[in-house]
This record gives sequence, C-alpha cells and structure tokens, in this order.
Amino acid sequence: QLQLVESGGDLVQPGGSLRLSCVASRFPLDSYGIGWFRQAPGKEREEVACITPSGISTNYADSVKGRFTISRDNAARTVYLQMNGLKAQDTAVYYCAPVNPVLVQVKCVVAEYAIWGQGTQVTVFS
Repeated sequence: QLQLVESGGDLVQPGGSLRLSCVASRFPLDSYGIGWFRQAPGKEREEVACITPSGISTNYADSVKGRFTISRDNAARTVYLQMNGLKAQDTAVYYCAPVNPVLVQVKCVVAEYAIWGQGTQVTVFS
C-alpha cells in the first residue's frame, strides 16, 4: 500500500512561510492524486489542497487560496505544500493522502485505500 511521510512542520510567526513535504517511501508517486489535509485541535480534519498525478490541475480550500501552493516532483516521489502568509488559524497537524484524481478540480476526496500517517505539526504564534 502507498505509504506517505510528512515533514517540514515548525513553529513560525504570523506572516511567515513554511514548505511541507510528503514523500512516498515505497512506490512511485506519479499515478496518484495527492492531497494535503489538516486538523486543528478540537476540529475535524479538513482539506487544504490537492493535485493531479501529472501536476497539471490543483484545487485549494478558500481559506488558503493565494497563500498556499501545492506542487509535486514525481521523480523525487514528493509532493510539496508551500505556505506563505501564515496565520494563527493555520495552526494544525498537516497530513497528506492519496485522493481521487478525477475529482481534484472539484474537491479533494480522500481515496478509500488511504492510510493516514503521523502528520507534521504547524504552529503559528506571535
């Protein structure tokens, strides 16, 4: 099964930037749509952004549009989330997971076979 490992989370001040990485440890990534999701304390997990296998199409939650950018390097088996202009409300554990590639332009739908990893903590504080 596809196993993904997230990294890059950190403590950062408002307005700062971070780049998260999602690495596939066992399989090539170029057949999978991949999404980033986040879960803040006391809240349900929500979609952040997703990208098609080729990287041509992306989708973003309204709350991050214009601030976050999802990209991928299939040769490196890695999907990135560049986060700029961070706000306190971006504080959460961030996860990556495979998504339905056909639906990326509409919504980031987690694949039925997805296995959630440990995630990476992003904390925005002043």
